[in-house]
Amino acid sequence: MSRTEVIRIAMWSGPRNISTAMMRAWGNRADTSVVDEPFYAYYLKATSKKHPGADEVIATGETDWRKVVSRLTGPIPNGKQIFFQKQMAHHFLPEIDREWLGAVTNCFLIRDPREVIASYVKKREDPALEDLGFVQQAEIFDFVCAQTNAIRPVLDAKDVLENPERMLRLLCEAVGVEFSKSMLSWPPGLRETDGIWAKHWYGEVAKTTSFRPYRAKHAEVPAHLREIYDRCCECYQRLYEHRLRC
Repeated sequence: MSRTEVIRIAMWSGPRNISTAMMRAWGNRADTSVVDEPFYAYYLKATSKKHPGADEVIATGETDWRKVVSRLTGPIPNGKQIFFQKQMAHHFLPEIDREWLGAVTNCFLIRDPREVIASYVKKREDPALEDLGFVQQAEIFDFVCAQTNAIRPVLDAKDVLENPERMLRLLCEAVGVEFSKSMLSWPPGLRETDGIWAKHWYGEVAKTTSFRPYRAKHAEVPAHLREIYDRCCECYQRLYEHRLRC
């Protein structure tokens, strides 16, 4: 990437992943602006989901998806060279136009569905399949791969936590930017660039100053979520086959 070239990176994740830590890594670069879940307010208004702080998110956020797209494809904030967009796949509702995805560099952050569900049910006990983002993530992956006639970069959360520098180097190479050591650590606390929902969801990441080492979790999937878990696994495995590898 030349000094005059700009790049917009949309990283598609699901909930209860390391997406906020990844936003910290990119946000700690001097050449990068970040945006946190830009479709969240639209998603909450459109679905009436009862998330923590939903009314405040809707009141303070952009609820017109067309205006969100204009922001994501327009000038990069603060005159930066890189625009990192932390995107939640389940926020990307079917009625949102997909063609603008050709204007950004798409990549994907996946996590073992067992670990996602174990974490998610601590906040909301009875998620539906569409709450977990795996089906939507696979749909977006298929769309952008067809659009570009190329496999888009996929990172698995476990790989990142086990070897942050190596995996971030691979990601940077895959999206066409130079790796920076500044991505490996950051100051603790919340950020102005965090969504207003940070006080409900970012308590743990606010304590971090780097990616935490991977720790295997062996929680059982609740019986009533087994069918959902199996469907999530199908989608996860499809993307897992294409993950960046050390």
